[in-house]
Amino acid sequence: MEILWVLFALLMIGFVLGPVVMRRRRGIELVKPGHPDAADPANYGFLLQEELDIRMPGPDQDLLDVLDLVQRTQDHRAAAQLLTGTEAEGERRWQRVQAFAGAASLELQQRPGGVSETPGGQWLRVWRTEAPKDAGGAAVHAEFLVQQAWRTATPGTDDFRIIMEEAKAACGDAALLAPGDPIPYIIELSVARGLGYPRAEFEQLWLKILDRAPNHMGAHLAALHYWCEKWHGSRELATQFAEAAAARAPQGSLLAAMPLFSVFEHLPEVNLVAGFYQSEVVTKAIHGALHAVHSARADDPMLAHVRHLLVFFLVRSERWAEAMSQLIHIDGHVGALPWTLSSDPAAEFAVYRALAVAGYEANGGSPATLLR
Repeated sequence: MEILWVLFALLMIGFVLGPVVMRRRRGIELVKPGHPDAADPANYGFLLQEELDIRMPGPDQDLLDVLDLVQRTQDHRAAAQLLTGTEAEGERRWQRVQAFAGAASLELQQRPGGVSETPGGQWLRVWRTEAPKDAGGAAVHAEFLVQQAWRTATPGTDDFRIIMEEAKAACGDAALLAPGDPIPYIIELSVARGLGYPRAEFEQLWLKILDRAPNHMGAHLAALHYWCEKWHGSRELATQFAEAAAARAPQGSLLAAMPLFSVFEHLPEVNLVAGFYQSEVVTKAIHGALHAVHSARADDPMLAHVRHLLVFFLVRSERWAEAMSQLIHIDGHVGALPWTLSSDPAAEFAVYRALAVAGYEANGGSPATLLR
């Protein structure tokens, strides 16, 4: 009987690791670095794991320069100036608001302050005090509170609700300062998820966003969480939301990739179905995302987000050449799904990258044959 239990355990391990440790019949096996048969990502110009930037999904040098200046000097004025010069309705402004809020939240976590120590993120408090009418500062403060709630408290607890209620009020203040700006309402989408808005209230909030930025990819991704099974919806409702967004996506919009994000949000924790990643649902979602990537503007700030998720699905689907064609565009930055769900995003990304390289070379690919 004991032997049967051991065999059953080994079978389960095989099911779980099967999608990651690729089959020998495909000519792929994991070997130690330095082995003569080891595929080397460096041959393709990819960065070392320790050089990967986990802060953002793609490059934004202006943001990095300003973040460095603000954190070094604790002076908020460069951040305020950058946001003032960033298009209000665009994806980049939303990403920058998130980045500034995240930086302040992490600073506070690292330096909570005390009798003789100034708490981290003090520059944001000064920003709100010295420029209370600055719409950018108000938006960053609202997003900061949202991130603090998720980072420091457990959903459903009194502490979580108190911070989220404060964030909701801050969203209202930010919206009053910039009536046409969708960002305060996009921030409130996370509040709605955390506080469990009734569907009618959530839909009213969503209409305010659609009135201001109907094709905002970041807003759609934030709203998708609400409709997911693990929050206040279901797999069916999330699929309907994602497919409706894709169906009305204008030419060149990345909204056509929404179904892939919905599939990702509802992946089974343990996949016991052979060929799941080659199934019709997954294949259709991948093709929609590939179409979106190929038709999007090269400078679309959300493009890297879609490419990162495509790498995950393409590797799992053993579509090596297509995975490699995405990797050459995003390598160097790993601050995106699905890597950010890991405690070590760079290591997680590096595993998938190595598998893509190994699979590509096992099927006759080389640096010379990779189209850039």
